[in-house]
Amino acid sequence: MDDKANPPKKGAGERKDRLAEALRANLQKRKAQARSRRVGDAGHHAPDPDDRPEGLSAAGKMHKD
Repeated sequence: MDDKANPPKKGAGERKDRLAEALRANLQKRKAQARSRRVGDAGHHAPDPDDRPEGLSAAGKMHKD
């Protein structure tokens, strides 16, 4: 398509800047959450995925409801 056919609206640049800033802030927040999860709390942390057993035997038996 031709970019000249649909010129951007007057406030489009400002909106784009606000959205970009919001995305950066969200990314920083998510990175901080991921870092805190990696460090973990002293009393509560997620199990290490590398320590889990592998294969179908790890799934156990299926229970029917």
